[in-house]
Amino acid sequence: MAENQKVALVTGGSKGIGRAIAAALLDSGAHVLVAGRDAVSLASVAAALGEHGERSGARVEWFAGDVRREDEARAMVEAAVRRFGALDILVNNAAVGILVDTDMMTGDQWRETIETNLSGVFYCTRAAIPHLRARGGGWIINISSLASRNPFAGGAAYSATKAGLNAFGEALMQELRYDGIRVSTVCPGSVRTGFAGSNEGAAAEWKLAPEDVARVVADLVAHPGRSLPSRVDIRPSMPPRKK
Repeated sequence: MAENQKVALVTGGSKGIGRAIAAALLDSGAHVLVAGRDAVSLASVAAALGEHGERSGARVEWFAGDVRREDEARAMVEAAVRRFGALDILVNNAAVGILVDTDMMTGDQWRETIETNLSGVFYCTRAAIPHLRARGGGWIINISSLASRNPFAGGAAYSATKAGLNAFGEALMQELRYDGIRVSTVCPGSVRTGFAGSNEGAAAEWKLAPEDVARVVADLVAHPGRSLPSRVDIRPSMPPRKK
């Protein structure tokens, strides 16, 4: 690995926003480990992303694991360090959106939402911090949502976890800034990903593309060390008018 070449871990990297972020980071010249639960999907995505790395001299690899399990989250981080020699960027993107009214949500669905969207971020972050400190700094980027500040019916659990993620990121930023570790929270609006069963077709053309969010992440890690955009909102420029 070149001395100044960065290494990134992207959770939830097999599709949607995570896949687009991995591609953008590869295009920027960073080695990337994409992580998720489905080994078959990850292997396919890593093969498809290889051309991005070929253009920039970067490599992409994959690791199957569940961020809800502390040992597996730690193993993801250790895999990135073992395969590429270091870790500079952690993108906490893995999330679930189970959108049902609270009285219809099961305990298992609640726990899956909390454990993926909040506990998984904590597990990955705690495992990554020593490696980022060893590099003299780096980035932790949490993918939140505008739903964190604009709750909606049927999204109580999802909005609650994203609001919690915002608070976690704000406190973490204050804890780590003097270690040279910059923490930023990215809050997208509606994104064309099929997340939680949303429409990816022509009727959703007004929504953000995953690549729009990925560009924000790539731009963040390119910021000079003196600057810290600690939260970035990105929303569709022309959503449907309210009638």
